[in-house]
Amino acid sequence: MKHLLIVYSTQTGRTRQLVMAAREGALELADEVEVRTLRAGDAGLDDLLWADGLLIGSPENFGYLSGAVKDFLDRTYYPAEGKTIGLAYAMLVSTGNDGSGAVRALDRIAAGYQWKRVSEPLVHKGELDDEALAAARELGQTLAAGIAFGVF
Repeated sequence: MKHLLIVYSTQTGRTRQLVMAAREGALELADEVEVRTLRAGDAGLDDLLWADGLLIGSPENFGYLSGAVKDFLDRTYYPAEGKTIGLAYAMLVSTGNDGSGAVRALDRIAAGYQWKRVSEPLVHKGELDDEALAAARELGQTLAAGIAFGVF
């Protein structure tokens, strides 16, 4: 059984909605992939080391990742150093701007961990619609399938 960790932060609830849609998609492969979904403040080193894949959900706050997501990454970086090399990751961003600051920040941090981004980030600006939720479900399903079948 493979493991997908979903870590997220939310203030308005939009990021949580995107994450839950992605989780739904990932759970379509529940026979092959166990999914653990945690708020960033509740996720820790053991969760990260458990994972074969990682989905980060963050609002873009002040042109950056949410503080809670950054805190998760800060808390786990040194203890996980060298132990998660090549980890497949993807990202969801809910934003009122363009999301590029949050994406750039995670890409830089992931480079330090030596993770591998396996999908273009899903960035959604403003209120959510059915199309955004469908894209999030597809991202979750794709990430889980890639992990399950050894593509990533």
